[in-house]
Amino acid sequence: MRLALWQGYSPAADIDAACAQAEAALAAAAAMGAAALVLPEVWLPGYNRPDIPARALALDCPPLRRLARAAKTHRTALVTGYAEREGDRLFNSAACFGPDGALLCNYRKVQLYGARERALYAAGDALPVFTLGDETAAILICYDVEFAPHVKSLADRGATLILCPTANMAPFTHVPRATVPAMAANHGVTIAYANYCGTEGDLTYVGNSVIAGPHGEILAQAGDMPTLLVAELPRRDPSRLSTQSTDLRQL
Repeated sequence: MRLALWQGYSPAADIDAACAQAEAALAAAAAMGAAALVLPEVWLPGYNRPDIPARALALDCPPLRRLARAAKTHRTALVTGYAEREGDRLFNSAACFGPDGALLCNYRKVQLYGARERALYAAGDALPVFTLGDETAAILICYDVEFAPHVKSLADRGATLILCPTANMAPFTHVPRATVPAMAANHGVTIAYANYCGTEGDLTYVGNSVIAGPHGEILAQAGDMPTLLVAELPRRDPSRLSTQSTDLRQL
């Protein structure tokens, strides 16, 4: 599988601009043969907006339907973060639309980060897996991927690919540079970590979006500017995959 991610500036609550950026990135990714594209965390309407409750979206809303149509048009799966409203509750969510535009997964962030997220959102309570091409895929969002038990749980259920929208901000540069590749190596999975760049309100995003392979290799990594990353996923070599999950001694 060839995989893509988009690192961009926050759309800053301009939903039409957010969808247009996603459509342009999808078109470019599809032209390069990518089977899927990952966008950052809460791409709709932007992670650090002051009025998230007013701008939260239902899963079956026009902007997400627009992105599902774009995925179908370009025959390229799409993962996008969004602020999800379900009744009186909000979730930090990410939806995956398949290359036919059908919803493959709607994931709700399990590990909410900091006081702001915990005040805004309810936590998710499931770690689903789904089929994407020849891969068994899952979604984690930002802080989720820093918790080894969650990555292990997915790997133990056969996940080979984790798609991770994120809004990683300064000073936490160690996450894309060290934590994500280590998680990929330790659990034998590919992780696509799609971050923002630039500033949004009082946050400065660190960029450094990364696609890390199952043996810990950096397949592609961005700097601190808008970037479309595309990488060919390597064939997993059983002799190089970590055996930590089966070797762990419980003391």
